[in-house]
Amino acid sequence: VAGLYVIVDPQLTRGRDVVDVARAAVLGGASAIQLRDKVRDKGDQLPVARRLMEVCKEHGASFVVNDHADLAAACGAHGLHVGQHDLPVAEARRVLYPTQFLGTSNALPQEAEASAQQQADYIAVGAMYLTDSKGNTRPAGIQGLRQVRQRVSGIPIVAIGGITLDNVDPVLEAGADGICVIGAVCLDDDPEKAARLLVERIQARRTARQGGYRGSP
Repeated sequence: VAGLYVIVDPQLTRGRDVVDVARAAVLGGASAIQLRDKVRDKGDQLPVARRLMEVCKEHGASFVVNDHADLAAACGAHGLHVGQHDLPVAEARRVLYPTQFLGTSNALPQEAEASAQQQADYIAVGAMYLTDSKGNTRPAGIQGLRQVRQRVSGIPIVAIGGITLDNVDPVLEAGADGICVIGAVCLDDDPEKAARLLVERIQARRTARQGGYRGSP
């Protein structure tokens, strides 16, 4: 999940097929795709999830299902993502296959610490900024991300919430291993180009942190 992690939601693709948007994103370099669908029943989501899994396998990306452990198991997804009010980590793992990974959403440093203690495989921290892509989000902000980075080690940390090409640099500088986006890619006229620009920025900042980057930011 380190790098660019794109969440595809049928309500947020400007009427385009989520599979087409996801394909464009991975062609642009996205390392992970998550299916988030708060409207349709799981039985209706399953064929879409299977198609997304095939796209991700074809292009070497990870496919993640949001919320539903049973759907993740049924479609053979690489992983599952759960929020603070979804199944707890231990219970979700009872539904998943041993090879499937699991990530959690966290707004507070103590939530992130609890997720790490519960052996989540990655931690999503947000919201970084105001976002229209999801209601009832709680702010974490750049400072919250820094605190999580200081208190949690050993597992990837991805930042989420209102991240765009214009505001991604402070997020990366605060220590995020990856960024989760919806609108910055899925609502763009050219999702593949939007993904590629974000991936290039992530790679440039990563190189700069390692002391070898000599180009412009």
